[in-house]
Amino acid sequence: MEVNITERELTFVDNSKASSLYGALNKNLQAIEKCSGVTIHARGTNLRIVGMSHEVELVANLLTQLYELIGRGYPLYSSDFAFALRILASTPKARLDKIFLDKVYVTTQNRVVSPKTKNQKLYIDAIRDNDIVFGIGPAGTGKTYLAVAMAVSALTAGQVKSIILTRPAVEAGEKLGFLPGDVAQKVNPYLRPLHDALNDMLGPEKARDLIDQEVIEIAPLAFMRGRTLSNAFIILDEAQNTTREQMKMFLTRIGFDSRAVITGDTTQVDLPMKNQSGLLQARKILGNIDGIKFCSFSKEDVVRHPLVQQIINAYEKQ
Repeated sequence: MEVNITERELTFVDNSKASSLYGALNKNLQAIEKCSGVTIHARGTNLRIVGMSHEVELVANLLTQLYELIGRGYPLYSSDFAFALRILASTPKARLDKIFLDKVYVTTQNRVVSPKTKNQKLYIDAIRDNDIVFGIGPAGTGKTYLAVAMAVSALTAGQVKSIILTRPAVEAGEKLGFLPGDVAQKVNPYLRPLHDALNDMLGPEKARDLIDQEVIEIAPLAFMRGRTLSNAFIILDEAQNTTREQMKMFLTRIGFDSRAVITGDTTQVDLPMKNQSGLLQARKILGNIDGIKFCSFSKEDVVRHPLVQQIINAYEKQ
């Protein structure tokens, strides 16, 4: 079988931008080579890309768009190359600036939180345009992290007065009764991921201060019963472990000037009977209501360690 090897040359005008694109000791170019299968030869601001014709065109498109992003002030992260290649491989005409330059929030470490996939971009836009948004998909797709970023951004901008983060305290093989401490100490491990996201956004000290001032509340879902949550950004995480009754209870807590984001992974239901999941039932019952948006994620949206996507693939094959 004949292999169609081709090459293409690129020339960048600005030496400083080209250096940022290449990375120290060309480490960025090496990362692209590893992800794509092409060989990249760099000489000053000139690049020569060698490989299969479709791979060469893909990488040329990638490098051209990343160079433009750098020119617009975007700070490249090591993970961006794999994300960008994935986007352009599925949609060659996609514009990376429409995705990566959507700045959601800047953390205390001056790290920009922004969408990294097309579905993440659609998710962010849905949260901006709808009062209730469901984010459904596998672990590592940024469902909760982006929701927390949007919540912190809304609080900082004065769009809401409080943030409420909640999860059902459902065990995955462990029983609450075996954990030491009082009720608060028992449920804290289930709420830890929400604390981690807040600490990453705001820094531990500021996050703790806002929690102490009750501007931010992190509590088990059962604590929401009987309340009306107004002027708040509310996030229900791990919603696949709610029952139909719990989901209805949560959704009917939402008051005026509030918005809610519900996240979950329907492949990781820990309820005794999977078909009891309030998240699965909500998708069937509420799918046609204006103002409620369902966003779906897939393994292609995983933005954790590269092995996470391979793990998901392996389990899906069983």
